[in-house]
Amino acid sequence: MLRSLQSAATGMEAQQQLIDTLSNNIANVNTTGFKKQRAHFNDLLYQNIRAPGLNSNQGTIAPSGIQVGTGVKLASIDRIFSEGAIKVTQNDTDLMIEGRGFFRVQQQDGSIGYTRDGTFKRSADGRVVTSEGLPLIPEVVVPPNALSLRVGRDGVVTAQVQGEVEPRNLGQIQIANFVNPAGLNSVGRNLFSMSPASGEPIVTNPGENGTGYLGQGQLEASNVNIVDEMVQMIVGQRAYELNSKVIKTGDEMLASTNQMR
Repeated sequence: MLRSLQSAATGMEAQQQLIDTLSNNIANVNTTGFKKQRAHFNDLLYQNIRAPGLNSNQGTIAPSGIQVGTGVKLASIDRIFSEGAIKVTQNDTDLMIEGRGFFRVQQQDGSIGYTRDGTFKRSADGRVVTSEGLPLIPEVVVPPNALSLRVGRDGVVTAQVQGEVEPRNLGQIQIANFVNPAGLNSVGRNLFSMSPASGEPIVTNPGENGTGYLGQGQLEASNVNIVDEMVQMIVGQRAYELNSKVIKTGDEMLASTNQMR
């Protein structure tokens, strides 16, 4: 009986962790470039009362054993890097990656952050920066007298400058790719950092080495499907309630045992 209480307790904790993951996904349904998370669970160790394949008293081999489970645990929370929907903004500094890859930005401590959020802006000195002022790497500086800005699908940045006939080349936007993007470390603010699980970044021009192309005047929406999240939340809630009923039933059975005379 005590084993059932422990197993149900681990089940309630696991479903609570599932709800926590789903709530974070739903909270970021309108976050640009957000990638949803998925909770993955493993069953705990089993108590082997009789191992499968042991010899029985009759000299035969038992076709099955007696293994009693002890519950469930959270194994990992994976991030799903499927592409989100395209939002057309017509803003010349809004960019999206159509395929694999991440924009590189320089964080305040000098390290490199990686993001799918292409909501870039111009700073006071003309640099292309994120909403928090983190500069894009490689740096792109737009002249103050630029009449228009164009970013090609291959990442080449040009601007039509007042008084000049030919467009001026402002630089080349490069993106980074990872062998295992699910291994990136989430640091918040739509940023990721490299980890031993993700591997070293492969920096290349858009469209090369399996990376995606750039789209100007577009943003990548969150890949959270609100309907799927709501369905999973209902399933998690029902599983939580059933585990709580197991604990209640176990408590009532123990109470009945204590009342026996």
